Amino acid sequence: MRKWLITTAVLGALAAPSFVFAADAAPASDFTASYNVGLFSQYIFRGLTQTNNKPALQGGFDVSHKSGLYIGGWASNVSWLRDNAGTSLAPVYSSGGSLEIDLYGGFKTEVQGIGIDLGALQYYYPGARNVGFDKANTTELYGALSYGWLQAKISGVVSKDAWGFGKKYNAGTNGDDERGTYYAELNANIPLADTGITALLHVGRQEFNQARASYSSPDASYTDWKVGLTKGFDGGVNIGAFYTDTNISTANAAANWTYANKNIGDSTGTVFVQKTF
Repeated sequence: MRKWLITTAVLGALAAPSFVFAADAAPASDFTASYNVGLFSQYIFRGLTQTNNKPALQGGFDVSHKSGLYIGGWASNVSWLRDNAGTSLAPVYSSGGSLEIDLYGGFKTEVQGIGIDLGALQYYYPGARNVGFDKANTTELYGALSYGWLQAKISGVVSKDAWGFGKKYNAGTNGDDERGTYYAELNANIPLADTGITALLHVGRQEFNQARASYSSPDASYTDWKVGLTKGFDGGVNIGAFYTDTNISTANAAANWTYANKNIGDSTGTVFVQKTF
């Protein structure tokens, strides 16, 4: 009887697939989603260390529709707001602002091999106090064109404040309006043959609109650049390293970019490991 049961089970298993194959395949979703998490030796934003050369844990998500529309979010620890504790900004920022949250959305398409990306991005720093002072929270609109491994992008501030530039240091009064501040950049991610290694090249220009013109000189604007390498592995793992620097002068650093007694735009190296799901 045991032999008969086994034989019957085998025959049944061979017959079963005809019913499975007859079922309709599930329709493909119009949406795709991805997630990422990374550990960096420091967080560099436009050539400036945001964590006083200390490690940063970062992560985010992206959801896109087949139409080209997309939304996403990203977060990292920061310290630059607290690092103002040694400056006149101490009463404003030193008690909070250890997190950056970015929320964004936009539209991507391609025309004759040229990628087009248009969107909006909100930088939010929970806990960053701004009573009578300029706000750290910043809103940008951006547009980018890409072809192959080359990308050109420009981001323009549409909020009155931009990362702490905007109001005079005179509680309750309005000062400089940072709308019109922009960042123009050129990026190249060049695959090195079949090695799985990609060379990273970047140059950018941060221009502030009347940045601290009422109470500080020189202007805070500057140029930054980056060179690096990244290597991809199976399972969505990437490791990499890059070098960054700026042309921030000693006078510019002293007036605008010295946090915790350090020029946050000094040349520096960063290493990282990142996983995409």
